[in-house]
Amino acid sequence: MYQDLKQKFWWTRMKREIAKNVSECDVCQRIKADHLKAAGMLQPLTIPTWKWEDVHMDFIVGLPHTQKGYDSIWVVIDRLTKSAHFIPVKTIYRAKQGSLFVSHFWEQIQDALETNLIRSSTYHPQTSGQVERVNQILEDMLRARALTYSTKWDECLPLAEFAYNNSYQKSLEMAPFEALYGRRCRTPLNWSEPGERVSFGPDLVTQAEEQVKHIHENLKRAQSRQKSYSDRRRRPLAFQKDDHVYLRVSPMKGVHRFGVKGKLAPRYVGPFKIIEQCGPIAYRLELPSYLAAVHDVFHVSQLKKCLRVPEEVVDTSQIQIEADLTYEEKPIKVLDQKTKIDSKKSC
Repeated sequence: MYQDLKQKFWWTRMKREIAKNVSECDVCQRIKADHLKAAGMLQPLTIPTWKWEDVHMDFIVGLPHTQKGYDSIWVVIDRLTKSAHFIPVKTIYRAKQGSLFVSHFWEQIQDALETNLIRSSTYHPQTSGQVERVNQILEDMLRARALTYSTKWDECLPLAEFAYNNSYQKSLEMAPFEALYGRRCRTPLNWSEPGERVSFGPDLVTQAEEQVKHIHENLKRAQSRQKSYSDRRRRPLAFQKDDHVYLRVSPMKGVHRFGVKGKLAPRYVGPFKIIEQCGPIAYRLELPSYLAAVHDVFHVSQLKKCLRVPEEVVDTSQIQIEADLTYEEKPIKVLDQKTKIDSKKSC
């Protein structure tokens, strides 16, 4: 724009004002792609102190219905030992009850078990990257068995769980089964080996504590290595409370959540106001009522700072439409006022 305008016009600080005007354009901020490194440095999760003290859960949905009516898998993973359980479930209540039922159900479960439920950041699967990776492994195993079992994939889950829990994990330097139970699983692979020494009483407790300590050290080294590699491709970004930001939407999420779809749909929606910072790289947004079903905490990589809050956009929901489709025009804002005194005397 500057190159085009400078051929016909000139004014003081022309280039700076043009750049400022373009950068603050609401349409430009919502549609233009970013060519910067992903925002937010890697924040490793705290390593649990003991087995099955901290778990990740997720659902794999949209699977073919089995003869028993299962169409989803409930994946539960221990964050320390990485051992997992794969449970076939049905989703008949999903459409009937909705998210309110699910939310109330989990609240009751947490109260009964006296545990804390922490939800991951919206549209940021890396928050629970461990369970997402396990989901990918499980789906690959089910694809491999689909040629034989077809729609009987639920019969494969015990074998898939056994295979996963006995697979070597580099971050643990052992298999999840060994990390959980303190010994290797008696698979056909080691049937030819002589019997191993069995520990009892205090020796068993001491051995378990030493193994957990060894797992902690391995996980710390793995986290340090992953953070060093990841941060090379990321950049720090922070916002303040009451800042306004745009929210990134993917094409699929845009269709279901924000009413935008198609290849020419905007890349961002908003702007929305930040009402709270939830941790180093997550923020809670003040979402409108029509987005009440969306979890309001987002990772910093999903946000872009709004350089100027658009004030010229009229909120159509506040306009009172008459029966004849007319409405009363009112000023958006009074910018200035001036008092004029007429010196002429009235007759």
